[in-house]
Amino acid sequence: MRTVFGIDVSKTSSEVAILVNGEKVHGYTMPNDSIGFNQLLGDLKTVPNPEIVFEATGVYSRRLQAFLEENGYAYTRLNPLEAKKQLDSLRVRKTDKMDAEKLAQSQFVLNRKPTYVQKEIYQQLRDLSRFYQNLTEDIVRAKNRLHKVLQVTFPELENLLSTPTGEQYWHLVMAFPCKVFVLSLTQSQLIDSIRQSTTKRISEKRVEYLTNKLTELAKQSYCAVKKTSPMLEEVRYYAQELLRLSERRQAVLDEMVILAKPLPEYDILLSIPGIAETTATSIIGELGDIRRFQSANQINAFIGIDLRHYESGNFLAKEHITKRGNPYARKILLKGIHNIAAASHTKPCHIADFYENRKRQSQMTSTKPHTIASIHRLIRTIYYLKTHNKRYDYILTQNR
Repeated sequence: MRTVFGIDVSKTSSEVAILVNGEKVHGYTMPNDSIGFNQLLGDLKTVPNPEIVFEATGVYSRRLQAFLEENGYAYTRLNPLEAKKQLDSLRVRKTDKMDAEKLAQSQFVLNRKPTYVQKEIYQQLRDLSRFYQNLTEDIVRAKNRLHKVLQVTFPELENLLSTPTGEQYWHLVMAFPCKVFVLSLTQSQLIDSIRQSTTKRISEKRVEYLTNKLTELAKQSYCAVKKTSPMLEEVRYYAQELLRLSERRQAVLDEMVILAKPLPEYDILLSIPGIAETTATSIIGELGDIRRFQSANQINAFIGIDLRHYESGNFLAKEHITKRGNPYARKILLKGIHNIAAASHTKPCHIADFYENRKRQSQMTSTKPHTIASIHRLIRTIYYLKTHNKRYDYILTQNR
C-alpha cells in the first residue's frame, strides 16, 4: 500500500489531500501552526512510509519543512515552476484543494525522489546571506538619500575625500552638514572638531589637509537652506543610519565567516584568485551544499543562467538566459567574475583569461554573452573543486 500526502501551502493555512494507491481517502484544511501540524503528524503516524509532496512557497513553506525535518519525515519539495509544468496537464480547474490532490496524484506517476536535506549550517548561511544583501540594499538607499539632501545643504562636501563613503566621511558629514558649521569655527576649533569626528587615529598631516580642504570647500559652497532648517537634521540622520547599517553588515559578515570556516568549500573558494571572504561566504549561503547537484548544468538552472532556445522552421531566436532561478546567486557570481578579472593582473586565473577572450570575441560575433559564459565557467570550476576536494591551481588549468 502506497500513501501520498499532497500539501498545498498558503500564507496562514494549507490544504492536505491523502491518497492511497491513487485514490483520495481524506482531505482537510489545516492552519499553519502547532495545532495544524500536530493534526498532520497524527495522520502521518497512521501509515508506514508516507510520501509527502508540497510546493515551495518561499517563507510560507519554511515552517512545514522545519516541522517535517524535526519529526524525521522525508519530503519532496517542488520548485513552483517545476510544479506548474508537471500539473498543468492534470488541472481542469484550479483551487487549493485541487492543487493538493493533483500534487499527490502526480507523485504516483512521476515517482519523485525525496528532497536532499542540507545540514542546518547551510540554511543559517543562506539566512545570513539574505540579511547581508538586504542590509546592502538599505545602505545603497540611504546613500542615495544622503546625496539628495546634501545637494541642498553642502554638495561640495562630497569632494572632501577620494570617495564620498566610509566611516570617516559619514562622521564628517554629521559634524559639518552645512558650510556654516565650518566657517563659524576658528582654525584650532576646526582641527579639534575633525579629530573628534573620527574614531580612527589620524596623523597631523592628514588633519591639516582635511582642515584646509574643508575650509576651501565651505567658502565656495552656497547653502540653499538656513542653519535652522530640518534638512540639516536629515543629513545627520542619514549619515548616522549609514554608520549603523555598515556596522551591522560587518557583524553579519563576521558571523558568516565564523560559520563558513569549518566547511571544506570555504578554503576551496578562497583559493580561487579574486574571491575573498564576502563573496566566498555568500556563494556558500546561496548555493548551499553543492553535493546535492548532479552536475554543473543543474547549478546553472538553479541560478537561472541556463539558455532559453527557440527554433521554428528557418527561424532561430537569439538565446537568452531564463532568469528563473536564484537572483541573489546570479548577482553574487556576477560580482565574483568582475573581482576575478580585476585581480588577474597580479593573480592569474583561467576564468579571467576566458573572460577577456570572450569579451574580445563578443564585440564581433557571439551568441552567448561573455559574462554569462564566464559565470558558467566559474560554476564548473567550483563544482569540480568541491566534488574532488581540491584547491585551485592555475598551472594545472594550463595543462588541460
